[in-house]
Amino acid sequence: MRYSEQLIAPMRQDLTQFGVQEARTAEDVNRLLSPDSGIVLMVTNSVCGCAAGKARPAVGMALQNANRPDKVATVFAGADLEAVARVRELLPGVPPSSPSMALFRDGKPVFTLHRFQIESSDPLSIAKLLTQAFDQFCVTAKL
Repeated sequence: MRYSEQLIAPMRQDLTQFGVQEARTAEDVNRLLSPDSGIVLMVTNSVCGCAAGKARPAVGMALQNANRPDKVATVFAGADLEAVARVRELLPGVPPSSPSMALFRDGKPVFTLHRFQIESSDPLSIAKLLTQAFDQFCVTAKL
């Protein structure tokens, strides 16, 4: 059973206000995480308190960093069922988790942040982990 769109619309907006794209279908996920997609942060959003008080604010903070992914997108657990399933397929060996975050390079995961890491941290600490990943994976080599 899917969450009511009326219920989750404000939770979606918590991320889209930062320019995060929504991926509501498996096709959207495939398009965003294609083999030539560059660096993409994919956020699995959720109705839980740690998504509201920790994960979503941390994404907004991390996106202030000078090094950022080429794209940032989100799927919503409990609403975008096929999209969430597709993201999870692209994370072999990573247990299902929401909220969670994964950084992909050309459709392949290079960094993940699991729910247990989000639950045990504050937004600033989560943002720091994200910006460290951005600094590692989102820097274009200078010629």
